[in-house]
Amino acid sequence: MENKKIYIVLTRTNTILSRLIGFIEDDEYTHASISLDRGLSQMYSFGRKYSYNPFVGRFVKENLNEGVYGRHDNLYGLVMEIEVSREQYGKAENLINNFILNKDLYKYNYIGLINCLLNRGSCKDNRFLCSEFVYYILNKSSIINFNKSGNLVRPQDLINIKGRILFRGNLKNTNWSRKTYNEAEILPMYQYAEI
Repeated sequence: MENKKIYIVLTRTNTILSRLIGFIEDDEYTHASISLDRGLSQMYSFGRKYSYNPFVGRFVKENLNEGVYGRHDNLYGLVMEIEVSREQYGKAENLINNFILNKDLYKYNYIGLINCLLNRGSCKDNRFLCSEFVYYILNKSSIINFNKSGNLVRPQDLINIKGRILFRGNLKNTNWSRKTYNEAEILPMYQYAEI
């Protein structure tokens, strides 16, 4: 039986919060999203409810041409493909659908962000950072386990998952999804404990 694919999208926008996190952590990427389709027609994460208001965050469906992303002509990012079993894919899909159905129950983890910058674990059942959410989906689907508090998982950490880089550069390039990877772009396996 053929395996399925999950896509991780890492970006760095030009918002004040993104620049601040990038400056403090010296990370190349400051936002993470997850998608179940290669075309990224629907991406999921935690971010701004309103594109011009950074103080109201929640579970969001993202599109490369709308919201905060829509305000950027150039959007530096990386798209990574992770091969998973059908069972793992089904778990991830069910988890994401649960967030969609119960989106009003979830908020952005502002305290977790501050604690992340101070290197302190701080998780809540209904509050997530963007990378904390992506990690939660992958962890609960038995795909990865970094063995640390979810709020301490930064977008940059997700590069260490075994996967393939499908694209790196300006995500506003509409042809990116038709590009192919080569074997030299296979990422290293993260040194995590087996699930």
